[in-house]
Amino acid sequence: MDLIIFLIIGALAGYLGSRLIGGAGNGLIMNMVIGILGSFLGGKLLGGFLDGIPYGLGGFITAVLGSALLIWVISLIKK
Repeated sequence: MDLIIFLIIGALAGYLGSRLIGGAGNGLIMNMVIGILGSFLGGKLLGGFLDGIPYGLGGFITAVLGSALLIWVISLIKK
């Protein structure tokens, strides 16, 4: 059950990250991958800065910001 929730949150974080950058999403699987990788990237860069936000929203916001950063870097590399 935890794995399913992990994948759903990853997909949502990847989708919202792509919307922040101005994209239209990358498909379900790619959003999951970007969301999961973005959560690790955001966690490393922010270092638990948003952990004080209740209900796990700090981790979710970190994942979305990390996903947006990852999508931005990928778009720079593609150009």
